[in-house]
Amino acid sequence: MSDREQLLREWLEAVLPVPFTRIAPASSDASFRRYFRVWYDGQTRIVMDAPPDKEDCRPFVAIGQAMRGLGLNVPEVLAKDLDRGLLLLTDLGSRQYLAELDERSVPGLYEDALDALARLQVGGDPASPLLPPYDSALLHREMELFRDWFLGRLLGLELNQDEHRVLDHAFALLTDNALEQPRVWVHRDYHSRNLMVTDPDNPGVLDFQDAVVGAVTYDLVSLLRDCYVSWPRERVESWALAHRARLRALGMSGLDDAEQFLRWFDLMGVQRHLKAIGIFARLNLRDGKPGYLRDIPRTLGYVLAVADRYPDLAALRDLLRIREVDRWEPMA
Repeated sequence: MSDREQLLREWLEAVLPVPFTRIAPASSDASFRRYFRVWYDGQTRIVMDAPPDKEDCRPFVAIGQAMRGLGLNVPEVLAKDLDRGLLLLTDLGSRQYLAELDERSVPGLYEDALDALARLQVGGDPASPLLPPYDSALLHREMELFRDWFLGRLLGLELNQDEHRVLDHAFALLTDNALEQPRVWVHRDYHSRNLMVTDPDNPGVLDFQDAVVGAVTYDLVSLLRDCYVSWPRERVESWALAHRARLRALGMSGLDDAEQFLRWFDLMGVQRHLKAIGIFARLNLRDGKPGYLRDIPRTLGYVLAVADRYPDLAALRDLLRIREVDRWEPMA
């Protein structure tokens, strides 16, 4: 048993009203955080283990409280030791959206998820000091993960000066697109692995501690062009425009042009997907988590499909095809 596990068990013995009968891993995570489900007195709770030298629990606690205030179903903090990185949380169950989504269930599950997203976007105050801005520097740092970890380290490509300029131009375009949109609270990982099917009050929302103030389409494209599950373009655009109409009906301004909204949505997705591909490569190379590699072809496919429709991204598309990046598949 590791020192962290021993610490966690001793802490639970101190904060639970009765001894626990069982403890087991609850989920995997793309960060240094670990989650355990603990059973006691006929009920379950979740324990977050976030080593304080690698993770800070304070944003999770503060942002979770704010999101609960907006009506989102996020875990409630029942006990905490912030200095040692331990939280005891309510359990939102184990029915992940990803495992539950199919042709029959998707209309209702996405309706619930989009309703919760609208509460976050309309209710969150963009001027609040609680959340940092999704600014140009952060947007660029995220996209550089694609250049560094995917193209450079995973694929071993050495780009020439012209190819670097193509990426620089695309990154600048995608950043401008994000910054010109209405600003809202952004969960930043609003997708099928972080949404739980709950009854009542669907969905349960997890992994919100990196929330920022940013573009109105960011969480929308995270959900509808999910790195882990895909839907036909026409259906995705219909959902996106219906969400635009919902936000307008709730009083959000700056969303008058449907065509512009779809351009915001499409290009925001390219920014997010370039970041995600870089993160998937880094998870494999740095963290020894190769399972995410299988999600790169789907995610890269989103980038290429959007680049095919926008002349501003033609050079990026051509670079990825000339270098045969578009053909990359993980080794079996």
